[in-house]
Amino acid sequence: MRTELAGRVALVTGASRGIGRAIALALAEQGVAVGVNFHRHEAEAKEVCAQIERFGARAVLVQADVSRADNVARMVEQVQRVLGEISILVNNAGVSRPQPLEQITETDWDEILTVNLKSMFLVTQAVLPGMRQRRWGRIINLSSVAAQLGGVIGPHYAASKAGCLGLTHSYAALLAKEGIMVNAIAPALVETEMITSNPKARPDIIPLGRFGKVEEVAEVAVMLASNGYLTGQTINVNGGWYMS
Repeated sequence: MRTELAGRVALVTGASRGIGRAIALALAEQGVAVGVNFHRHEAEAKEVCAQIERFGARAVLVQADVSRADNVARMVEQVQRVLGEISILVNNAGVSRPQPLEQITETDWDEILTVNLKSMFLVTQAVLPGMRQRRWGRIINLSSVAAQLGGVIGPHYAASKAGCLGLTHSYAALLAKEGIMVNAIAPALVETEMITSNPKARPDIIPLGRFGKVEEVAEVAVMLASNGYLTGQTINVNGGWYMS
């Protein structure tokens, strides 16, 4: 199905698997050209690009560590050179490290905050000049129910995802009059490798009694990309675990 998003260009970080993959494909189904970022999982990212092209949309594969400014600059330049100016950014890339509280080190803390939160700042800053010039943009940040309830991974992860909400609120307030909508999605226990490999993540925690599906998160991302009057919000896709 083609919509008003057709012809736009999106960059989805961490798009090789899980929620990022589902969002990249959902946007492509709307006619969006997609920059598919990956860090290590090249084969999976290539398959995402192939699927996007089967939908009749354009794609470019771009390897980058989004926690490094030099990688981010190269990534954005490559996507815009091949596909055009980026008008939709999905900050999805992230890592989790389930650990007992007493085993979390300063190194663990720094890595989680750098990959999960600093990366959002770096990529957003890199794409903003073009969005501000055209006075149109959509920035979608992937947070987590951990930002609201602590979650099942640890305080380092929860802090990184809570920081995502503060980042979202600040950008949304600063950019609202420039036609740039900035929102967050806070999923809970969506059926990805990150969740299924964590024994603390059990479907009975969720009021609905099941894990979420990546497609259910992707549907919300497409809605946020389409909506021009929704900004500064956290959309909770969590089966009722946290109600707000």
